[in-house]
Amino acid sequence: MPKAAEAPSSTLGLRRIRLLEGLAPDALQALAQQCAWRRYRPDQRVISRQAADQDVYLIVSGSVRVTAYSGSGKQVTFRDIAAGETFGELAALDGRPRSADVVALEETLVASLNPAAFRALLHDHPAVCDRMLARLTTSVRELTERVFDLSTLGVQNRVHAELLRLAQLAGIDRNVARIDPAPKHSDIASHVSTYREQVTREISALVKRGLVQRSGGALVIPDVARLARMVAEVRRSA
Repeated sequence: MPKAAEAPSSTLGLRRIRLLEGLAPDALQALAQQCAWRRYRPDQRVISRQAADQDVYLIVSGSVRVTAYSGSGKQVTFRDIAAGETFGELAALDGRPRSADVVALEETLVASLNPAAFRALLHDHPAVCDRMLARLTTSVRELTERVFDLSTLGVQNRVHAELLRLAQLAGIDRNVARIDPAPKHSDIASHVSTYREQVTREISALVKRGLVQRSGGALVIPDVARLARMVAEVRRSA
């Protein structure tokens, strides 16, 4: 695996990190000097599952995917993380090996903090600590909902729920969402624990029903409220 290229440190980059909002310029400067800065190419691995390193990563630009592979090679995607967010906190907090792989989705610049520096940051700045607690709580809630869906919904309904999630992330304007670029069917499959062919069949069925439209390289949800009602009804009856 090629080594990541080094990049110069900068407090400007840290200003983009939501966890650090409100920190004074001198605190950001001191933090920038403690960080190791790296740039990763698309598909380059940032973290390996079961690795012993415990740094926390701050995404200055780009995005990454948190994923894992079974012994048979099946991919399970947990989440995509965009610029301004962080990852790697669990190992820094509990000292255990990494629980997943993290791969750059595009050219990505990250700043990493060692566990001691990260814990000092939380102890010295209560607002940062509160944000981290809120982030971890949100992650638990999201994973709880995902486990529920995987345990109670059929493949068809899981695809619907994933499309609704992507629509909400893309933004809804007058009940219409445009997911641009359209997600790869293999990516949806890895999110909902199924196969690409099943996702392809279901999206084709949704297109025939008018629930999904293809527009150039985008996927359009013309009636998000209708899709949301479908997902809610299935979850209530599960």
